[in-house]
Amino acid sequence: MEQVVLLAEDGSAIGVEDKAVVHHADTPLHLAFSSYVFDSDGNTVLTRRALHKKTFPGLWTNTCCGHPAPGEDIAQAVVRRLRDELGMAVSEPELLLPAFRYRAEMDGVVENEMCPVFRVLTDDDPTPNPDEVDSTERVAWTKFASDVLDGTREISPWSRLQVAELVKLGPDPLDWPVADRAGLPEAASPLR
Repeated sequence: MEQVVLLAEDGSAIGVEDKAVVHHADTPLHLAFSSYVFDSDGNTVLTRRALHKKTFPGLWTNTCCGHPAPGEDIAQAVVRRLRDELGMAVSEPELLLPAFRYRAEMDGVVENEMCPVFRVLTDDDPTPNPDEVDSTERVAWTKFASDVLDGTREISPWSRLQVAELVKLGPDPLDWPVADRAGLPEAASPLR
């Protein structure tokens, strides 16, 4: 049974809960991550969430989201989920937004997460796992970001908020500065 790490407001772990039951109308704050895969031309891979997912089914979003297991380093969780969801073997994820947090609701189901954001660099093509991902699309970052910010691109609520923060890092996603892991929630880096 997959579990998620429950968090106090300060980002420390206060328990675990089965992923299958944690998301509901009063979802407790928990640890997650988002990642954006970029190729050498600065294009990013978007994914459409599988239509049968409990939370935000069929919605287009960033490359991969997930939850680290209890005791798992968050960067290693990114690697694990990219492999499981998209069949991508990737190198070390780079931390961009260590303190990102959001709350979103769809059809009475709430996401309530401290959700650090990572960049992953690879030119590999994804091979989606249909249990997780309905389809993928590779898009130019600048066009994608512009369309998200002006409202012409439908995207998940968390990705919309993340894009607004990521564009502040500069126009070229390949040149964005890597953030210090010290900014992560305490529970995200048990080895810190």
